[in-house]
Amino acid sequence: MANPRKRLTENAPGPFFVDSTCIDCGLCRWLAPVVFGALDDFAYVAAQPASGGDRDAARRAALACPVGAIGAGAGGLKGAADLLPQAFGAGVYFLGYASPSSFGAASWLIVRPGGNVLVDSPRWNARLVRDVEALGGVGTMFLTHADDVGEHARFAARFAARRVLHRGDVGPGTRDVELQPEGEAPVTLADDLTVIPVPGHTRGSACLLHTVGDEGYLFTGDHLAFARAAADGSTDGTLIAFRDACWYDWAVQTAAMERLLAHRFTWVLPGHGRPGRLAPDAMRGALKDLIGRMRMR
Repeated sequence: MANPRKRLTENAPGPFFVDSTCIDCGLCRWLAPVVFGALDDFAYVAAQPASGGDRDAARRAALACPVGAIGAGAGGLKGAADLLPQAFGAGVYFLGYASPSSFGAASWLIVRPGGNVLVDSPRWNARLVRDVEALGGVGTMFLTHADDVGEHARFAARFAARRVLHRGDVGPGTRDVELQPEGEAPVTLADDLTVIPVPGHTRGSACLLHTVGDEGYLFTGDHLAFARAAADGSTDGTLIAFRDACWYDWAVQTAAMERLLAHRFTWVLPGHGRPGRLAPDAMRGALKDLIGRMRMR
């Protein structure tokens, strides 16, 4: 829990605050962009929530914070667990409870008739486990890349789930992952689930495409995200990749981004960075624009 004695002086006066244990993962800023801002290497409360919606967003961010650096005053988080998981379209949920081992990466749950899919690992939390059980549990865990595997073994054991991680990112802690795709060709897990290898951020980074009717949900890990364009967190449709967090090869990541043009999707749901939705043609145009910018760097 956040420590009032470590409250950053930059916080706006009021019950919500960020303390000095903040690791600047950025999660709070896309969850509650009206409330939280960024200064140097930490987040802070730029403005106390003025509406019920902003207050709920800030409370959700406090639970999601991987290091418990967000405080809400006495009793400010009572009942906040009811705000998670958070729906993002048909059958897709943001789970919150980010893990410090993944630097606060978002985790997602896909609820589907053929078995639910957990995308990347949150931190272990008893209330979250009960909520996931109530939504039907987990049949498959898809791990986008080595950075965000978190407590995968504990969740897989609890739900008897098979795990998927590209072989390029398999390491000592993931050698027993049940399904390890290889190469750059897409892999079909089910009619509505496609693994798309996108090396670059790491050698074995991969996206998962979940298709439901006219909607395509692309879970991108640290490969692709939306830029934050306005104080309220809205986006102008700009897509971004993280040049300074490319741990493997930028040219390889650019080529992988180009291969995404072969796939139709309307949502980008990343581990780090802002999620968002565009119509298919607009998404394709934004992706082409990003590729052009990546080639220049």
